[in-house]
Amino acid sequence: MKILKWAMTRAGASPAPTLYVLRGSLRSRVGAGLAPALVIIVVTLASLLYLLIPAAGAARADGGAPNLAYISGTIKGISVVDISQKAVTNTFSLTGDPRTIYLSLDGRFLYVTQPQLDRVTALTARTGQSFCSLTVPGQPSLLAFDPGSNFLYAAGNAAANVTEFDPGNCAIKKTLKTSGPVYGMAVANIGTGANGNQLWVSVPDGLQIFDNRGLIASIAIPGGAQYVSIPPGVMVYVTTKSGRLYPVSLSNQQVLSPILSGGQFGPMDYDAQTDDIYVPDMLNKQVDVLNPIISTTSPLPAEPGHVIKLGVSPESIAITSDGQFGFIALAGGNVAMLDVPGKMVFDTLFVGGDPRFIITGLYPPLLGNTPTDVNFWSTVVNIAAYALIFVLLIVPAIFFLRRARVKQEKRER
Repeated sequence: MKILKWAMTRAGASPAPTLYVLRGSLRSRVGAGLAPALVIIVVTLASLLYLLIPAAGAARADGGAPNLAYISGTIKGISVVDISQKAVTNTFSLTGDPRTIYLSLDGRFLYVTQPQLDRVTALTARTGQSFCSLTVPGQPSLLAFDPGSNFLYAAGNAAANVTEFDPGNCAIKKTLKTSGPVYGMAVANIGTGANGNQLWVSVPDGLQIFDNRGLIASIAIPGGAQYVSIPPGVMVYVTTKSGRLYPVSLSNQQVLSPILSGGQFGPMDYDAQTDDIYVPDMLNKQVDVLNPIISTTSPLPAEPGHVIKLGVSPESIAITSDGQFGFIALAGGNVAMLDVPGKMVFDTLFVGGDPRFIITGLYPPLLGNTPTDVNFWSTVVNIAAYALIFVLLIVPAIFFLRRARVKQEKRER
């Protein structure tokens, strides 16, 4: 019953009254003989749900505090940091100079680019075991996820194309031709229209935008477009090799005046609570924090809103979805932990190697090491759920009908 109480609380229901009604129904309506069987079914179903979904108290990907940080480019390939323990708790051996990581929203699977091998590999986040991989030409170092199609995009700096693939089995779905090598990529989640979401790709002469129809727009960006970030709102942010950062209107593709200059900028991230954009500046050894731009009309907010001085070059940054912590990959093998509301670094962890990219997420569920396993256990849970509904609804109804028939026969006698 404790597991059932937890499952109902997680679903947002008030457990106590429901449990008392259920317990009373089991005793008074169904009888003591059936009650243990019902309890076993309830406990079994709740246990399966507990194993399939993240642990109690963990946050969903759309809010709350993530539990783990995955860092690529460390000594063995990937290091796993437990945020609450502030310590490296696991490492995954992976060759090929692993770069960008994508973590599935349930914290179950990792997808890692390996540019030296022209490969993207899918791993089980709990064990680090690979369950599929695909060959991507052009030394792939970039990944982007489209929540509308549930497909991933991979690309690199040595080929003029983007590969779209199915994260469930690494099957390539299609290849998008670009005007040059790809240096940055992000998906604009613009809704569920017939044309789907938009993929913004940076190439040497600017940005190219794709949707279900193919290439729909090209935007000139001076200085060599590089990393792209698209937080919720009205702006796309793109850095350049010449050391500038341009905002671009998501709606009409208008390029505004640069809001940062004189830096060497790395992969960006944003605070999902405030929409502030965090920009690693390797040249000036700091992180520039930008105020979100909410309109293309002047005046634009003064940028940066504030600066986090580091003294060491930051390679990339990740902000947790609750807006409480940040992780900064530093040259020299360290990762700085950032107190986001406090605007300060409060701890540093040594991970070794050359940290390149960081992503944060939930503790992985205990069951489901491959997409096939997940489908199997989901089927088991569905069958158990239908069995539970049958027992709770149909069996008591049959019992009442039989009891009423017995009473009627006694009266007729």
